[in-house]
Amino acid sequence: MTSTTPTQSQAIEANEQPEVVSLLTAGRLLGIGRTKAYRLAKAGEFPCRVLRIGGRYAVPVRGLRALLDPITPGGNNSRSSGREG
Repeated sequence: MTSTTPTQSQAIEANEQPEVVSLLTAGRLLGIGRTKAYRLAKAGEFPCRVLRIGGRYAVPVRGLRALLDPITPGGNNSRSSGREG
């Protein structure tokens, strides 16, 4: 009989990518220092969504990726190709 329940190693592989990162990690990726990152998060002005979980801030990776690699809905990268048309 074959089991459809994932093994522990398969579950670990599926969860290798975190869903959230710390505010400090997100700030570093965006070139924002520690103090400014916390100040922006507290004021609700951080460049992407920030979750408050207990006494900690967490930044969803999905929103951070969208901010760092913006893609237009048509599938074209939003960066210009340098050609005028």
